[in-house]
Amino acid sequence: MIDKTQNNTGLRNYFVVTASYWAFTITDGAIRMLVVLYFHNLGYDPLDIAFLFLFYEFFGVVTNLVGGWIGSRLGLNTTMYAGLGLQVIALGMLAVDPIWLTVPYVMFAQALSGIAKDLNKMSAKASVKLMVPKNAHSTLFKWVAVLTGSKNSLKGAGFFIGSLLLATVGFRMALLLMAGALFVILVITASLLPGDLGKSKAKVKFSQVFSKTREINWLSAARFFLFGSRDVWFVVGLPVFLSAELGWSYTQVGGYLALWIVAYGLVQATAPQLLRKSHHRYGPDGQTARLWGFVLAAVPLGIALALGQGLDPALSVIIGLAIFGIVFAINSAVHSYLILAYSDHDKVAMNVGFYYMANAGGRLTGTVLSGWVYQTWGLVGCLWWSVGFVLAAALLSLRLPTHAQLQAMRLKS
Repeated sequence: MIDKTQNNTGLRNYFVVTASYWAFTITDGAIRMLVVLYFHNLGYDPLDIAFLFLFYEFFGVVTNLVGGWIGSRLGLNTTMYAGLGLQVIALGMLAVDPIWLTVPYVMFAQALSGIAKDLNKMSAKASVKLMVPKNAHSTLFKWVAVLTGSKNSLKGAGFFIGSLLLATVGFRMALLLMAGALFVILVITASLLPGDLGKSKAKVKFSQVFSKTREINWLSAARFFLFGSRDVWFVVGLPVFLSAELGWSYTQVGGYLALWIVAYGLVQATAPQLLRKSHHRYGPDGQTARLWGFVLAAVPLGIALALGQGLDPALSVIIGLAIFGIVFAINSAVHSYLILAYSDHDKVAMNVGFYYMANAGGRLTGTVLSGWVYQTWGLVGCLWWSVGFVLAAALLSLRLPTHAQLQAMRLKS
C-alpha cells in the first residue's frame, strides 16, 4: 500500500510539472512569433532580428549548466517556480510603450525568457527519469517521447496563438494576456508541488555540473549540431522568406509554422511506435542515432538543390520542411531518450542540465547564423549550413555506444 501510494504521489507530481511546462511552452512559442513578425514589420533586417534572440539562447546555455545543479540541491520545484516567474516578468517587460523597445532592451527581456524556458525544460525532462522504474527501457523511451512531442506540439500552437493575437489584439495586449494567464499557472503549481521534488540525497558540488561520462559528452556534442542544424534556417531565415519572398501574411506564416511544429511534436511522441520493430525490448542506442542522423542530412540537401535548380520555391519548401520535420523528430526523440538512459537516477538533473546546455549552445549558434547567412546568401545558404551541421552530429554519433557496448562499460565500472 505504501509503495502504491508513493507511486501515485510521484506520478501526480510529474503531471503537475508537465502541465506547468505545457502552459509555459505555449507562451514560449507565442512570444517568439510575436517578436519575429512585429520587429520585421518595423523594418528590422534579418540579422537584427536574430540578435534579439541572442541573449535568449546564450543564457539558455548558462541556465542549463547551473539549473541542473540548483535542481539537485534545492529541488525541481524551485527551478519550475523560478522559470514561470521569470517568464511572467519577461512578458511584462515587452508589454511597454513601443518607444522602449530598443534592441538592447528586447535582448534583455529575451534573456529572462531564455532562462525561464530552460529552467522549465530541465525540470520536466529530469522528472521523467524519476518516475520510471530502473531498466524499463521501452517505458522510458515512450514517456520521454510523449512529453517532448506534446511539448513541441503545444509550442506550435503557441506560434499560431502569437501570430493570431498580433493580428487581432496587437503586440502589447497579447503579451499582457499571456503574462496574466501564466501567473495563474504559477500560483496553482506552487500550491500542488512538494518542496523536495528531484532533490539529490547527496550534497552536489558545483564542479560536478560538467559530465565526466564519455557517452554523455559525445551525445551532448551531437545534440549541439543537431539543433543548430534546425535553427540555422528555421528561426529567422524561414519566417522572413515566407513573408518577404512568398508574400505570406502574418497569420499564414504563424499558422503554417504552428502546423509544422504540431505535426513535428506528434511524430516525436509516436517515435517509439515508429521504431518498435527494431526496439521492441530495448530503447534506441548509438547505432540508431547515427543512422537517423545521416538520413536527416539528405533532407536540407534536397531542398537546397531544388531551390538552386529553380523549382517552385513554395512547393519545394513546404514538401521539404514536412520531410525534415518527420526525420528531425525521430532524431530528437532518440537523443532525448539516450540522455536519460545514460544517466543514473541521482545524477539525472545534473546530466540533463549539461546535455541541454549543449542543446542551447546549438540553438544559439544556429539563431545567430540564421540571420547572418540569410542576409548574405538567402535561404539556400541557410540550408547548406544545415547540411553541414547535421553531418557533424551524425559523425559525432559514431562514438555513441551500442546496447552491448554500454552494458559492458557498466559492468566494468
